[in-house]
This record gives sequence, C-alpha cells and structure tokens, in this order.
Amino acid sequence: MVSLEKFYNGNVRALSQLISAIEYQQNGIHKTLGEIFPKAAGSTKIGITGPPGAGKSTLVNSLVHKFIDSGNKVGILAVDPTSPFTGGALLGDRVRMNEFPIDGRVYFRSMATRGSSGGLSAATDNATLALGAFGYDIILIETVGVGQVELDIIDSCDAVIVVLVPESGDSVQTMKAGLMEIGDIFVVNKCDRPGSDRMAADLRYAIDSWQRLDEGWNAPVVCTEAINGKNLDELFESVQTFIKYSKDSGRFVKQRRSQISKKIMSLLQSRFRQEFLDQIDSGAKIETFIDEIVSGKSDPFAAGEKLYRQFKV
Repeated sequence: MVSLEKFYNGNVRALSQLISAIEYQQNGIHKTLGEIFPKAAGSTKIGITGPPGAGKSTLVNSLVHKFIDSGNKVGILAVDPTSPFTGGALLGDRVRMNEFPIDGRVYFRSMATRGSSGGLSAATDNATLALGAFGYDIILIETVGVGQVELDIIDSCDAVIVVLVPESGDSVQTMKAGLMEIGDIFVVNKCDRPGSDRMAADLRYAIDSWQRLDEGWNAPVVCTEAINGKNLDELFESVQTFIKYSKDSGRFVKQRRSQISKKIMSLLQSRFRQEFLDQIDSGAKIETFIDEIVSGKSDPFAAGEKLYRQFKV
C-alpha cells in the first residue's frame, strides 16, 4: 500500500502510486481514501468536456497557466481512450501539456477508460480526492467527449465548461437538453472558422430558452481561438466569476452534498453487486438456469427472480 507519510510530505511519486492504486482498485484503497478524504475539501474541481477535436487540451493548457499565475497549484486529469495493446491511455502516450513549471505546482495524469464507464467515473472522482488531499487547489478534468461516461465524470465537478466548435452546430440540436443541464460555461473554440457566430448565437438562444433549475446563473458563451490565445482572459474571468457566484449563493455546498450522497450510493451499489455476483459464481450454478431457459422450462425473468431470492436467504 502507498505510504501516506510520504504522500503527506509532498512526495509526488507517492501521489502517482496512490492514483495507480485507485485505478487498479488495490486492496485497502477505500480505507486509504477515507483517511485522506477530509484533506481534499479545499480543492475546486472543474470539468472540461466536448467532442474530440474541439481543442480542449489547448484550452486546458492556457487555463493552467492562468491559474498558476494566480498563485494556485493545479492538478490535471485527462480521461483518454484505452490502448487496445497496452491497456494504457492512448492519448496519454504523447506529451499534451507542455511549458509547465517543474516545481510541483502542476501535476498531469492521464487516465484510461479501460472499457469501463462506471469504474472510470469512480476512479476519476477518487483521483481528485488524492490530488486535493495532496494540496492542489484547482483540479481540471478533461474528458474525451460528451457521452454517458463523461456525464458521469463531470457530475463530480464543481464547475463544467462545455467546449464546442462551429462544426458542432448540428449535434447541438440532438444533445441540447443534456448540454444545458451540465454546462456552466460554454466555449465556441476555433472561432475563426465559418459558422462560429451562428453557433454562438444558437447556444445563447438555447441557454435563454432552457428552464434551468438554477436561474441565478446565466451561462456565458465565450468565443475563443485557443491556439492564438484569443479571449482566453475572458474565459478565465468567467470561470472565476462562476466559482465565486457558486460559493456565495450556496450552490457550491449544495453540489458537494449531492456529490457525497451519490458517492455513498455508488459505493453501496458496487458492494452489493459484487456480493451478488460472487454468490452466483460460488453457489447458484447459473449454467443450470441457462439450460432450463434454452430447453423452454424457464425464462430469464423467472431465473432472475430465483437468483434474487437465493441471494436474500
């Protein structure tokens, strides 16, 4: 198990080992996470999501520089597709975040999906605990898209930035409701391309017409050219303004309470599911049920009910 003494003393290798233990669900990891949990409360988690190729990494790079210039320590978690050969993070094999100081103010970690959506969101959320407990004030979580995996991950964030490009216009219509629900700040990146003004206008219209539960915040739309640094100060200011609003309005605490509730339920579901599967493997003889179904003597619904009753005994 990872040495928490080294971890608390600021040993970056111990931090990396702890995140690896989280990814691979090492025995005893939940006890370790419970010990460090109180120390992670002071961090702010910001999710950056959007379709592949939207320029999220470039935006993250720029935001990191602005946060460290403001005196913050920044941890970055990049959620990447899994390599079919190594099982590691495919995009993580290349250097994506450069020109950062090497004095420990910035920590970058790529996390692979490994084909598991639920496990990924849990591992990512637990990795933010490690970064927060280690002393990182800001934790940026960059995801590969806007699918269910990403929605699960950013549900644990305090602020969410949705990054789109002018070419995303058609897809916005199909995922409008989801976008309006998760986005606190919207970015139209690569705004030098044709259609960027229309894209920004469509987003603003959607934001104005969507009935959000939280009507105290009108999500801004920022048009950027991340690669040229255009309007990145405006984006950073929008992030700062939202975080201040969230804390002043009580939304921040309310969101954290919701996150804790969901985490408890997730832990319970995971444990009950594993106990149920273990019992099936050890004593329920599921193959017998399959034989009965194939022969027409039973059906999947009756088999499921029998297995459930055996589990309850």
